Amino acid sequence: MLGLFASRRVPRAAAVVVAAAGRNAGHPRTFSRLVAPTVWRTGSFARTQPAGAMSVAAIRRFSSMDILTPPFGAESITEGTLMEWSKKVGDFCAKGEVIAVIETDKVSVEVKAPESGILTEILAAADETVGVDQKLAVLTPGGEAPAKAAEAPKAEAPKAEAPKAAPAAVAAKAAPAKAAPAAVAAKPAAAPVAKPAAAAPAADGERPERRVKMTRMRLSIAKRLKDAQNTAAMLTTFQEVDMGALMEMRSKYKEVFEQSHGVKLGFMSAFLKASCFALQQIPGVNAVIDDATNEIIYRDYVDISVAVASPRGLVVPVLRDVQNMSIFKVEATIGQLAMKAKKEELTLDDMAGGTFTISNGGTFGSMLGTPIINPPQSAILGMHATKQRPVVLKNGEIGARPIMYLALTYDHRLVDGREAVTFLCTVRDQIEDPRRLLLEC
Repeated sequence: MLGLFASRRVPRAAAVVVAAAGRNAGHPRTFSRLVAPTVWRTGSFARTQPAGAMSVAAIRRFSSMDILTPPFGAESITEGTLMEWSKKVGDFCAKGEVIAVIETDKVSVEVKAPESGILTEILAAADETVGVDQKLAVLTPGGEAPAKAAEAPKAEAPKAEAPKAAPAAVAAKAAPAKAAPAAVAAKPAAAPVAKPAAAAPAADGERPERRVKMTRMRLSIAKRLKDAQNTAAMLTTFQEVDMGALMEMRSKYKEVFEQSHGVKLGFMSAFLKASCFALQQIPGVNAVIDDATNEIIYRDYVDISVAVASPRGLVVPVLRDVQNMSIFKVEATIGQLAMKAKKEELTLDDMAGGTFTISNGGTFGSMLGTPIINPPQSAILGMHATKQRPVVLKNGEIGARPIMYLALTYDHRLVDGREAVTFLCTVRDQIEDPRRLLLEC
């Protein structure tokens, strides 16, 4: 009866056996019972191990939980690359703490601890491809954060250095001849560091190279851009814009705008609103060809993707229904998306869709460039740096004006040159006279 009871109550039986070991370990019969194989059964679980060892394994098995790959936010994305583990086996993980990062084709997904506990097992290595709901690690709930233990060594660190200084002083008095080398070693050791630095230029024939594995996001970007190049008949048209009136308006009202709305007034909101108006006037630029059905899909809404830089590459979050947004709403949304991109917090929902893209290379000093279409779109507008350039004014005189070059790359299968030029001129007219943004004309 005792054996049957112990087989169903593993933790208590383990405690009894360990206690018995402490009291009667010297007795021959007791010792033979402790080390003899014992079968523990709980439900369908059965193993044969020494009683004491089996009790610990059973406790860990029954109290641990699996950490699975979280969903990536889109049915089309079913796998990603495990970039890194921020915890190792034996570390304490607080509930909600990020313990690993998985990179998909578009975003980075964080793996968080479901409960507070100790990470007892890691089942997927860095750079390994993992799928949704795949078992990544095992967490044993419980334990405490080692905050107090970490503070103790810091407090004792200055005391640990004191004994080292005393022997050095004694050695200096006892052996004056060896004191000079000791003093040299105590200095920042400029001479030893200088020798390798001086020897480096001697290897003139060396041509070092480094190989770095492409990230999944960079691979996806490369594939999409090449697909766009292979599919669309891309053509780029240019236009210059006088930024003087828009710069004057911004300089005059930027402080009042920020006080009223709590966000800064930039130039991007004006270009988004001007592009939105132009897209509504020329719906072909906002359309796309469905190659599978040989149909043209016209959109009666405007979702503009804005290309922004992130630590892992170029990303294009989407502002939806720009036709219904005010300039304040556009500026606020751009600020939120840019901040999420810098913190790598963009989700797939933030970047899904988009009917048109605006890329601002001018923030990096670009004078002119030809952007590539972001599929499945049909056009992309490239903004460039504003520079003082000599132009012929309306009165015939030549003067210096702040000029920006615009570039529209479009799918010539769908958009004709006339429509492309009309689009750029419509954007130009609204930027050069910002009052037209409010009048929508």
